[in-house]
Amino acid sequence: MTIRSQLLKGILEGCLLAIIARETVYGYELAVKLQTQGIDVSEGSIYPILLRLQKEQLIVGEMRKSPSGPNRKYYQLTEKGKTALQAFRSNWENLKRPVDQLLEQKEEY
Repeated sequence: MTIRSQLLKGILEGCLLAIIARETVYGYELAVKLQTQGIDVSEGSIYPILLRLQKEQLIVGEMRKSPSGPNRKYYQLTEKGKTALQAFRSNWENLKRPVDQLLEQKEEY
């Protein structure tokens, strides 16, 4: 597994919660929205996370008719999910700042 994959695996859940917090979306749409932000992930890696988020009651899914093709499951955040997203944002900032500082320091040889 590449370093990028390992890093992404750790933050993907927070990214999905952030997108779902903004709007009700379905699985494939989540993958597209991540890709437009430069986060290239397959649908296959998103669905297991969505299932886990549902089991943890952070999101709820609702089947809706699709304008084209089969019905789609649309996801929205629960109150518990909003709290989890807030915690993710806080943890991300607390981790991001010191990592950025370390990476910005000049190397000494």
